[in-house]
Amino acid sequence: MDEFGLQPVIIQALAGIFVLLTIASIIVALIKSRLGESARAELVSRIQSWWLMVAVFTVAMVITRNLSLVFFALVSFLALKEYLSLVPTRRVDRRVMFWAYLTIPAQYVLVGMAWYGMFIILVPVYAFLLLPMRMVLAGETRNFLRAAGILHWGLMAMVFSISHVAFLLVLPEEVNPGAGGAGLVLFLVFLTQFNDVAQYCWGKLLGRHKALPTVSPGKTLEGLVGGVVTTVVLAWLLAPWLTPLTVGQSLAAGLLIGMGGFIGDVTISALKRDLGVKDSGSLLPGHGGILDRIDSLIYTAPLFFHFVYYLHY
Repeated sequence: MDEFGLQPVIIQALAGIFVLLTIASIIVALIKSRLGESARAELVSRIQSWWLMVAVFTVAMVITRNLSLVFFALVSFLALKEYLSLVPTRRVDRRVMFWAYLTIPAQYVLVGMAWYGMFIILVPVYAFLLLPMRMVLAGETRNFLRAAGILHWGLMAMVFSISHVAFLLVLPEEVNPGAGGAGLVLFLVFLTQFNDVAQYCWGKLLGRHKALPTVSPGKTLEGLVGGVVTTVVLAWLLAPWLTPLTVGQSLAAGLLIGMGGFIGDVTISALKRDLGVKDSGSLLPGHGGILDRIDSLIYTAPLFFHFVYYLHY
């Protein structure tokens, strides 16, 4: 089915997300007068950005499948562009970066074709071999290893990992007839984002012990445990509606997304600390850049995709 909006369960799930966001907006409106000016401004900005992100994501989910793939390709492009604007790069590698950007349309065309065999090796094999060769042809050896590693890590994270979200859309719908690939995407993205929020809230409420103080001082063990448990429970509740997962598999998927999201978050935090930046950009007020918003998804997308793919496809 090419039109995701024709699937009632998808409409119900998206409506549920808007209801949750409305409740959150009401709560913020009720408590913002008790907050300091900076905290109030940040909280309002975050809610406004969530409305925008949910609206854009909803449009991407209810239009045709091919346009949905274009949306995820755009996310990869913006993330890679933001990443390359932060990391140290060599002037001589500008033409190499052009070829790196070309992997984005190539990767998402493979997704559209549902060509799993080539999709799974284009970036980790062919781009890995091609781009350093192009660097060698430029004749510059200074900082060669650093430049090659930076570029390939960016492609793996921003293009290869994120494209797994898009590939969920093209998986055979007969395996998950109630919600199709769109249901899998909703399950993954909602739980990944909700896991971030839950870990933040539990950390603020109960956090006493720092999880990784030198990497992300705001992360606590209590927040991690509370967020993961919340995500596991939500996975158990949502899986029968959106996925083909059994009860045991849904609990495992929730654990995978909860822990994977935490690792993705702190990995990007380590990257930003190394670069000496607080946020990766200012595209999303209250959230930072696109990389700040998809950091958890960089890990959860391939982990969840291969978990589901191995079990059911």
